[in-house]
Amino acid sequence: MFFALKGPNFNANAFAGEALAKGSRYAVVDDPTVVKDERFLLVPDVLQALQDLARHHRRTFNIPVIGITGTNGKTTTKELVHAALSADRPTLATSGNLNNHIGVPLTLLRMNAEHRIAIIEMGANKVGDIAELVAIAEPTYGLITNIGRAHLEGFGSYEGVITAKTEMYGFLGGHNGTLFVNADDALLMEKSAGMKRVTYGRSAGADTSGATASSGPFMALVFAGRDEEAYHVTTQLIGDYNLPNALAASGI
Repeated sequence: MFFALKGPNFNANAFAGEALAKGSRYAVVDDPTVVKDERFLLVPDVLQALQDLARHHRRTFNIPVIGITGTNGKTTTKELVHAALSADRPTLATSGNLNNHIGVPLTLLRMNAEHRIAIIEMGANKVGDIAELVAIAEPTYGLITNIGRAHLEGFGSYEGVITAKTEMYGFLGGHNGTLFVNADDALLMEKSAGMKRVTYGRSAGADTSGATASSGPFMALVFAGRDEEAYHVTTQLIGDYNLPNALAASGI
């Protein structure tokens, strides 16, 4: 199915006929002048149709859906979580960093009957972006890796970044979801207070606590979960700054 999306430099309605000629079954368009037969599906707004279809498709699956966002480390964390979960169950995860208003719907539309869990990365350039994405993906679990001062131009201020990223918490708090929270991050602990959460970090009181144990070029860590059994893992990551990302995956 071809979705005729529009961008600042193109309007894919112009290519709908060509897409059908090259093998697409249907073309979803929002320009009535390009419609030639019943294979052209005319909608008011193609992007909205794509997002609505993705939400509808997601609702046909009663599986855990984990939303991941943050200023830094979200793609690395997504890949680590995927590596951990996919070891013993079919797991869907965002490809690359397709984490925006188009990428999230495309990821959701890849869900099929074999998947037992989904990991959806979500990016933001301004306040409201995460709220839009969680409304499409409807995650049951959520993780904010951190909230930093990068890319302030779209958010107006650091407070704007905080507002945007914690839209993830707002959705999950209102839908009985569960948060995964870095116990070492005072801001995230404050913003998630009173919500259903599972913690990870260096802190001894975290549900999953751990520390680095490196002796070579790749980061190694030792962590313990609620069963208090210690696990030693050597990653393929360089840099101890990846410890929170690895502990997040371990906790999840």
